[in-house]
Amino acid sequence: MAMTLRLAVSNQRGGVGKTTTAINLAAIAASTGIPTLLVDGDPQGSIATVLGLAPRHFLYDFIIGGMVLEDCVVDAQKNLHVLCSNRKTAQAEMALTGMLARELVLKNLLRQFDQQYGLVIVDVSPSISQIQTSALVYAENLLVPASMDILSFQGAGASIETAKNLNHLLKLDIRTVAILPVMVHRRMVMTELVLRGLEELGAQQSIPLLPAIRTDTSVPKAARSQQLLSDFDPGCRAYTDYIAAAEALSGLLRGASDVQ
Repeated sequence: MAMTLRLAVSNQRGGVGKTTTAINLAAIAASTGIPTLLVDGDPQGSIATVLGLAPRHFLYDFIIGGMVLEDCVVDAQKNLHVLCSNRKTAQAEMALTGMLARELVLKNLLRQFDQQYGLVIVDVSPSISQIQTSALVYAENLLVPASMDILSFQGAGASIETAKNLNHLLKLDIRTVAILPVMVHRRMVMTELVLRGLEELGAQQSIPLLPAIRTDTSVPKAARSQQLLSDFDPGCRAYTDYIAAAEALSGLLRGASDVQ
């Protein structure tokens, strides 16, 4: 199998389409035949809720409980395994605080499964946390979704700065691979302002913008139905946009992998 591609999805602002993005990118990769692992690093456990999954074991059991990955993941679709989170992830955070080399926990635990997966996506919580740091150290590639509001824009900038600070402090090479505009409604004045800001941010930091994801009522409807967007409405504009973004992101990730 080719080298495993790893990606952390982060914005230090909640409600910006981060989890929706992680789920759809993982599902699209899996649908093309790539064995994919989606890891939920947020104590809210939104991925299990959105997809209607009923795991017996969670991220806490894998990180702290010493359980093997195979016993913790659940199948969301063909080629897509999900390691779900729940409230006990917050307990894992506290346990990690007292560990030596806690930044390396996910790297040490997940790298041994590189032969099983072609892509691993970690969806992290909006707040800075031990698991977020560990996910960035493991993934080495960061995707920043940003919805069309000022707080999301600020959260995007904060996520990029966090990666830069980790690089400086820990002598790493975490790369912000791309910024992904989401919930884009071109008729809204704020949309144009935020898009312009994201373009300027990307230019300043040499970070490309992926094709935007348009607003689409199918997204919340699919979540309420506990279905993947590809199953609920594969012809909707948001899913079409995610496919275009996934194709562009794949090239950027493979390019980053070649550099690393």
